[in-house]
Amino acid sequence: MRSCWRSDRASRAALFAALVLACASRAFADPELIKAVKDRDTVTVRSLIRRTPRIDVNAPLGDGSTALHWAVHRDDAATVELLIGAGARADVADDLGTTPLHLACTNRNGAMVERLLAAGASANAALTGGETVLMTCARAGETRGLKALVARGASVNAKERAHEQTALMWAVAQHHPDSVRVLLAAGADIRARSLIYPQTVVGEQTQRAGREELNYTVMRGGATPLLFAARVGDVESARFLLAAGADANDAQPDGVSALTLTAHSGNGQVATLLLEHGADPNAAAAGYTALHAAVLRSDAALVRALLAHRADANARITKGTPMRRDTTDWNLPATLIGATPYLLAAKFLEPEIMKLLADAGSDVRLTMPTGADAVMLAAGMGSNRTASRRGIETIDFGKVEPESRVRETVAMAIELRGDVKAASQTGDTAMHVSAALGHDSVVRLLAERGASVTVENKRGMTPLDAATNGSTTGAVRSAAPAGADLLGFEPAIKVAHPSTVALLRSLGAR
Repeated sequence: MRSCWRSDRASRAALFAALVLACASRAFADPELIKAVKDRDTVTVRSLIRRTPRIDVNAPLGDGSTALHWAVHRDDAATVELLIGAGARADVADDLGTTPLHLACTNRNGAMVERLLAAGASANAALTGGETVLMTCARAGETRGLKALVARGASVNAKERAHEQTALMWAVAQHHPDSVRVLLAAGADIRARSLIYPQTVVGEQTQRAGREELNYTVMRGGATPLLFAARVGDVESARFLLAAGADANDAQPDGVSALTLTAHSGNGQVATLLLEHGADPNAAAAGYTALHAAVLRSDAALVRALLAHRADANARITKGTPMRRDTTDWNLPATLIGATPYLLAAKFLEPEIMKLLADAGSDVRLTMPTGADAVMLAAGMGSNRTASRRGIETIDFGKVEPESRVRETVAMAIELRGDVKAASQTGDTAMHVSAALGHDSVVRLLAERGASVTVENKRGMTPLDAATNGSTTGAVRSAAPAGADLLGFEPAIKVAHPSTVALLRSLGAR
């Protein structure tokens, strides 16, 4: 037992001695040299290199970076030459795996990339997360550096580890079509996909007790280079990818096609290019089509292009888009399931697009599952007076679309054979909605076109009640006694829209 203890003690002592020796033998960067490199002081760098005893130009700082790292970071070619000439290693990496090549690519200095490669830098150097120097050059758009790396055997289709994205994806995502062309010529895989993973969508309303079942899971990632081009709107890169054989009907794992993605992202030019290459305008695996997305983004030009390629003008939304936490911008919520492009155009106040769709064969009499038609949606059914119809990020907070735009859209819906007397399943009409929102000009327009100001919904509320309460669902106010104010209500009773109440009374409401 004693001999074993002695043996163990001796082993530990030997290990400790080895560690001390290793630490003692590690050279540390000369502070004067690093300062001179940072200051781009080549005279001092030359003097320090020549002094006796000679300093170690490869000695690292605490983070593993060397004088060569700093010289390349400063884009100082003269100092780089001095250091390489003094024996600086071009393939050195800091604690994160960053090599001078990564820094040269970040600086978009192709000549520096070539010099470092000639000095022995590895063309396949990678950060600890797998980001290769080729990816760095691709993201920066440094085509000269890309060519030099490819010539030195850089792996064109390597993937970083976090999202399994390639250099080609990075070039597309950063709008570098020249880099895309270089990578394609080097054999970059146009069908490679990024990591596919599930994500639980959680909204503010689901955090309340007993509402967790409203959370749901969607599949994310799975993007090809073409899908990246569709998302960011890089037309030239998309053109190169399609010419190289990319599929114009590429789709994400959640069913969103490249065409729908580019329409939803507001990149009409890429969408038009995809249509020219055979993209299906009616692809709807996501639950909605590119035409729905084009209406949402107010892209009349893309609507025309889609209709010209026989997009279904009467397609209905079958499921909404996943909502991001606390925002509704550019989304199609579940409340819009059943909407046609024409009904969306009415809701989002797009009279020009409504006319385009009607001329292309949209059935203007179709309604939402609630029975709401285009006139009601244009008037504001399902909307409120204090929020934009597209969400808080599409317009300055607190501002909404002007009433004049609402009136213009309602007028278009009527012109296109909309029925001003139609009622939803709850019995509400466009007149109820306009009165509740206090849109006097719309109330007047509807009345001029034959809408009733005395019609009751299924809760017994008239437009006058709606104007008084500011809602079509609030409690009906009791009739005011004789001697009340000019609006017919006691001074203590707050009226939501006094001018609308007065207008309705002048039109015969009682």
